[in-house]
Formats: sequence, C-alpha cells, structure tokens
Amino acid sequence: MDDMSGPFLVISRHDFRSPRKANMHFITECLAERGTTRFFSFGFSHLSRLKRDPRMTLWDRANVVETFNGVETYLWRTPLHPVNLRRPALQGVEAALFRAYVRLAPQVLKDWIRASSTILVESGFPVIFIRLCATLNPRARIIYIASDGLRTIDCAEFIVREFDQTAHLLHGLRLPSRRLYDEMPNPGAAYVVPHGLDPGLRTNAAPSPYGPGRHAVSVGSMLFDPSFFQIAAAAFPDVTFHVIGGGQAAAGLAAPNVRVLDEMRFADTVPYIRHADFGIAPYTADKVAPYLVDTSMKLMQYGFLGVPAVCPDVVAGDRPGRFGYRPGDGSSITAAVERALAFGHFEGSEALGWREVTDRILSPEKFADTAVFPDG
Repeated sequence: MDDMSGPFLVISRHDFRSPRKANMHFITECLAERGTTRFFSFGFSHLSRLKRDPRMTLWDRANVVETFNGVETYLWRTPLHPVNLRRPALQGVEAALFRAYVRLAPQVLKDWIRASSTILVESGFPVIFIRLCATLNPRARIIYIASDGLRTIDCAEFIVREFDQTAHLLHGLRLPSRRLYDEMPNPGAAYVVPHGLDPGLRTNAAPSPYGPGRHAVSVGSMLFDPSFFQIAAAAFPDVTFHVIGGGQAAAGLAAPNVRVLDEMRFADTVPYIRHADFGIAPYTADKVAPYLVDTSMKLMQYGFLGVPAVCPDVVAGDRPGRFGYRPGDGSSITAAVERALAFGHFEGSEALGWREVTDRILSPEKFADTAVFPDG
C-alpha cells in the first residue's frame, strides 16, 4: 500500500455530510483528491437528541455506506452510546461501557481499518479506536489529529487514560499549536501543522446579510458563554449580535438586539463574518485554554478576513485585530467591544491552505516548519 495515495480512513465524531465544517472535513476533501477515502462517524444514538447533535438530520441515513462528494461515509447509530458519567465513583462503570462499545464496532469499520494504509484519528472520543486500529492493521500508519486537549473538551476519564495507554501506537501526532506539546503522552511522534483556511474566503462576493446599523457575529458552539451576550447586548443596544450555531447554551438568549440563528453551511456563514463590524469568540472562562490562541478556527477566520475580534484575554495573545476581555467582567467586555469597533477592518492575516496542511500531516519530514522546536 502507498501511504501517500491511500486508502485513507478518517475516524471522527463529525459526519462528513454534516453542514457544519470542521478541520476534519477539509482535510478529508484533500485526502479524497489523492485516493480512496473513507469517513467513519460514531457516538450517535437516542442520547444525541438531548444534545441537539448536528448529525440528527442524518438519522435515517445511518448504518449504511453512502458515497458523498467522492468519500465513502458511514454513521454508526446505536440505541445508546457511552458518555462521560462525571462521577469518580462511576469510573469503573464508565470504562466498562466504553469497552463494550468498542467490542460492538460494526464490521464496516473493521473492514475499512484492515484496508487502510493511513488512518487519521481525531482527538476526543475517537481515541477509543486507536487500539483496535493497531490490532487489526499493524501495517497502517495511525496519525492522531489533535484539535484540543482532552480535558479542555471535557472528555470522559476513560478516554484520557486510553490515550495515555495507546499513544505509543501512533506513527504521527499532529499538533495545531506548540502549546499542546506538553499534554502529549508520545511527544516523540509530535509535529506542528496549524489549521488551514480556504484562500477562496477572501474572494467570496456574497452580499451582506445585514440591514442598516452595526453588526457582530459569533459562529459555533465550542465553550459557548451566553453571559457575554447578556452583558454586551445591554451595553451596546445599537449593535445587533448574530449568534450562528451556538447550540443549547445560546437557546435562552432573548435580548431584542440578539439574533440566534440555526447552524448553517460553512459557506453561508462567510458573508456574516466578512460583513460584520466585529467577530466574537465567546469562550467560557473556566474552560478556555491558552492553545486556543493558535487553534481557534473562528478567530483564524476573523483574522484572515480582516475582521476585528473580541475574545477572552487568554486567547487574544499578540495577534493583530484581537481585543481581549475578562469573561463575566462588564467593564472589560465593554472596553473590548469599543476597541474592536474603533479598530475596524484590516488587511488580514495569512494562513496555510488545506492542501498545504494535508501535505504536512502526511509527510511532516518534508517541511521545516513542522518541527515542534524549530530552533533545535
């Protein structure tokens, strides 16, 4: 098998067919240009209804292989699936449930693992399949695609321990930020490849979706803090705050100048970002991690399009166009919004394209910029 031309397998909580686009979708599209590519999604059951899982629109298309945009996809739906029980006393039960779930893995996943030359495992829940991949196909390269620290995204303790125990099986460990290095249990396999962006974002000519006045936008539900909007909307009644795909945490927002919008296709969010007076990354104070300075996709998109961004201090860093605040602190939120509005649009930052990202993920040794410690 040729590692560079597939077959490739991507294991992710996302579904390739979902309208919400994450880094795994864009990487998968680039893999499909190289060779046979398959995308396995899981952690989907009646419990998913409670969390308003964005994959619910695919409920009737689960448990069958479907080719979508050149990628073979499979969404594994079960009656229930294991979750973080959040009780130390129940960790034994939690571990038993996760192990049973892996044992029930569908035959299609096992067949795809055996047929693959390279397997990309997304950080988080997919960690539970690392051991299965190494057992069924010891010849395959297994590459871990880190997006977040496991504790930052509140993974079950079983997943954290399983990663510690199986990381030695990984052939590559891609970090989107050097700030994640110290969290990795197999640092010798680590290399750095930042998230990418589609260069076409800057040429998107879609008209503004806004009416008169000033407008701000937030996209996505990760670590969503509704208190930001409760404070900012009251402080800036002349600004309309558009919250796209904020999830359950955004459902209760009811200020007259806050618009809560359903999740939409990534392409449809672009004009909301491009034409906003400023963007918002409303991360929760007790969960926001310093590595988000480098990895926050929404902040990258705002910066790339030259839209000033308001975000917690810890993720503002020294990036141009970012204005930090202390979560929950009305005066600092007000000051950050005022500075963003005064700053206005700017030239924008640079970013790798997704093909460049994929090249580095598959062959980090060919690129000097993938070294964790570039100066030796």
